[in-house]
Amino acid sequence: MAKHVKEAALKVASIQMEPVFGETAGNVARSIALLEEAAEKGVRLAVLPELCNTGYVFESRSELRALAEEIPAGPSTAAWIEAARRLDMHIVAGITERDREVFYNSAVIVGPSGYIGRYRKVHLWGEEALYFTPGDLGFPVFDTPVGKIGCQICYDCWFPESFRLAALQGAELMCVPTNWVPIPGQDPKREAMANILVMAAAHSNSLFIVAADRVGTERGQPFIGQSLIVSHTGWPAAGPASSDRQEVLVAEVNLADARRKRNWNDFNQVLRDRRTDVYDRMLGTGYKPGWY
Repeated sequence: MAKHVKEAALKVASIQMEPVFGETAGNVARSIALLEEAAEKGVRLAVLPELCNTGYVFESRSELRALAEEIPAGPSTAAWIEAARRLDMHIVAGITERDREVFYNSAVIVGPSGYIGRYRKVHLWGEEALYFTPGDLGFPVFDTPVGKIGCQICYDCWFPESFRLAALQGAELMCVPTNWVPIPGQDPKREAMANILVMAAAHSNSLFIVAADRVGTERGQPFIGQSLIVSHTGWPAAGPASSDRQEVLVAEVNLADARRKRNWNDFNQVLRDRRTDVYDRMLGTGYKPGWY
């Protein structure tokens, strides 16, 4: 049965929302209302933005200490676990994590059967480095009933190694909770740089990508929205969303296509064509390669 589910059409959602800093209970409740909207559309897997339970712009360690939660014991994860069970949905949500006195910008992965795992942001952006510790879990891939899922968070997308290492471990779908900000020099008539990067990553690794951004301005920091869902071909399957509204983007995908349709022609398949005589197969990490 599990094999059949993994090869069936799957509806996925990118939840674009506007958290309010410090209002954790309200933010989680708002996220669940949007998840319920996605469930009404038949969605089986949904991605929420980065740090969506607390907001993003911290100004002190005391704020961070007061708002951060343990995973999976904290109330935000517990609420998402209950929602996943009730809605028969897998959920990937950005969360402010506390592990004793160490703090991480994390994503939690839950499903109808409960807690699955966590990802900790590896590449910190800007003043995040004042508050968070860089992730220490690498790039795990979770084998779930809906497919093999990996995670990135925001700035991780600027590092092609992140997607490549997940793909080599067998990931079919990458979930990206994010808080994209304006990029200097961006032509307002062009698509966001972040969108270009995730489209390129999907294409060059034969991965589906669900990127969920936030909107609004928090403590003077604007966020750009433009969430999207990308096919393994690199072309958008849904979105980009608006730059200023809460939205639920939905696309129907077949994750088996990430494997079955990986050959570009009679000669080329991007992961198989890697020159591992020139560079290390797993980029110098201790990961064991998956199938490809």
